[in-house]
Amino acid sequence: MKVLKNLFLFLSLFIFSCETEEFNSNPEDGMEDSEEEMSEEETIGLINAFPNLSFTQPLDFQSPNDGTNRIFVAEKGGAIQVFENDESTTETNVFLDLRGTISTSSEQGLLGFAFHPNFTSNAYVYACYTPSEGLSVISRFTVSTTNQNSVDLASELVIIEIPQPATNHNGGQIAFGSDGYLYIAMGDGGGSGDPDGNAQNRTNLLGNILRIDVDNQEGGLNYAIPSDNPFVDDTASRDEIFAYGFRNPWRMSFDTTTGKLWTGDVGQNEIEEIDVVEPGGNYGWKLFEGTSCFSGDCDDTGLIAPIFEYNQDNGDRSITGGYVYRGDDITTLQGKYVYGDFVSGRIWVLEEDGSANELLLESGLNIASFGTDANENLFICAFNGTIYKFVVQEN
Repeated sequence: MKVLKNLFLFLSLFIFSCETEEFNSNPEDGMEDSEEEMSEEETIGLINAFPNLSFTQPLDFQSPNDGTNRIFVAEKGGAIQVFENDESTTETNVFLDLRGTISTSSEQGLLGFAFHPNFTSNAYVYACYTPSEGLSVISRFTVSTTNQNSVDLASELVIIEIPQPATNHNGGQIAFGSDGYLYIAMGDGGGSGDPDGNAQNRTNLLGNILRIDVDNQEGGLNYAIPSDNPFVDDTASRDEIFAYGFRNPWRMSFDTTTGKLWTGDVGQNEIEEIDVVEPGGNYGWKLFEGTSCFSGDCDDTGLIAPIFEYNQDNGDRSITGGYVYRGDDITTLQGKYVYGDFVSGRIWVLEEDGSANELLLESGLNIASFGTDANENLFICAFNGTIYKFVVQEN
């Protein structure tokens, strides 16, 4: 059975611990012949970005770009921690605290959050979490008027509720596009092999990337449907669906230059894939796992293939989607998609057109998420409780 299916349950018993604080991009283990090692023009490594801080199973890393230079980190158990973006920082504040009130079974918990594009004026932050084993919710919270490092829990407005038939494959990443709409990544509802066929069934919200307008309300909902959503005129589809056919889209992000939406999609037991998400696109699951036929008649007509995929032969068994690097500090990574594997800890860089994939480094970490700060520096949330930053190392 696919590793990520019970990933968090397993790791609650066996959380990987790494004593090394720094890693470089000269791994001893080789990769497949089709992959090349990164150029040695720059030696890229990871450092402990905040050596005085530690987190409990961090899953998401965000910055609101509000001029305060703050970092926000979500922990699986239900808290969002806020702190100054300074390596000498010694303390955090609890920005949002849902601990003890949500389900954290298996892959559930506080799975993602996002700041409204007008956060500086409306103080809205959105969170995706599981209040019970059978439900995912997206809620809006408002920052306290007396403490910018804390939300007012009483301000919660539940935007959307999505039933969950199982405690795995809940997805949970949320992000605002440049269009101002909120995008929501939902897994297929769990179980092995999508037993209910959710990812190809557009009458439900599972196995999809959703797109909603949180600035308006209509039809008795706490959101509206963008008029250009691809299935608004299809009576056999949910209007919220932007793209479908995903197994468990684990970590998605927008390229801040091109606006493209990238996601990693965790495979069943053979292939991990990277997708560039297009409106109305069908990404194949459970008909296909990557480009490999999984069920049905193996007809790939109308399906969108991954921009890149890799198999699990080398112990890479659970993709963690990353970011197209747009920071200024690491020229080698400019314009390339940086992503990793939760199980193996390997990190790669992919050309924007998918033409070449290169091993960047062997981190030895369980990489739960990537994130960027206000300057688009790139970070990793490692499940051992440490936040790492990509840097150019001196040779």
